[in-house]
Amino acid sequence: MCASPRRACGFARAEEALSLLGNTGERWLPRPTKAVVRLSVTPSVASLWLFPRLAKLEGNGLHVELTLEHRLADFGEGTDLAIRCGKGPWAGVRALPLWQEKSFPIASPAMAARLGQRSDALSLLDLPILHDSNIEGWRRWLAREGVDYTPRGQDRRFEDYNLVVDACAQGLGIALARPPLSDAALAAGRVVAVSQRTLDSHVAFHLIRPDDALRSPAIEFAGRFLREAGHDEATINAFIAPGRAKG
Repeated sequence: MCASPRRACGFARAEEALSLLGNTGERWLPRPTKAVVRLSVTPSVASLWLFPRLAKLEGNGLHVELTLEHRLADFGEGTDLAIRCGKGPWAGVRALPLWQEKSFPIASPAMAARLGQRSDALSLLDLPILHDSNIEGWRRWLAREGVDYTPRGQDRRFEDYNLVVDACAQGLGIALARPPLSDAALAAGRVVAVSQRTLDSHVAFHLIRPDDALRSPAIEFAGRFLREAGHDEATINAFIAPGRAKG
């Protein structure tokens, strides 16, 4: 049975649409001339530190496939490198702390104006406390002034630190700065420091690799990444040094 002109026109448009979708999908595929590196990273590090630097880190020869997740990275699934927060070390992997965080309270300019010159713990507790899934930073900071902190109804918890920074900038409460993740918001004036007292973080973000030998593209990317994070060549070379060969 022959299709009517109207139906034939509809088929032609459908074929054209499918063709466009196919071409669009191809544009998202890595170019075959680029070596692929598979990086598992937390959303906060991705949005606050990695994304602004990703084009520079990839250069002309690398394409980084990102998996945004919190769970333990499974290097058996093809992941080359991972970024996670914790105390370390961990068995079966090689982990390098990326930077030492010195935390201090921050707020939106409007909320900071409400505080005036007050920066003691009790004054800060007049305002909602913002934190991610780990509240130990606030507990340690407030304990320096003898305050035993327990989350209250007015306080807010977010799964990722990038949401903590955004909520703080919108005036929902006060948060702890975690340089360098909070550097851009501070530089832009979205948030300001409300206390000069800093506290070394009890955890750190680490770049993690398997004990197995790294693929060449992963070695190249790890070196670029660690240089951008401020590490010296001796530290970088120790991290990317050959691991045990896979049996």
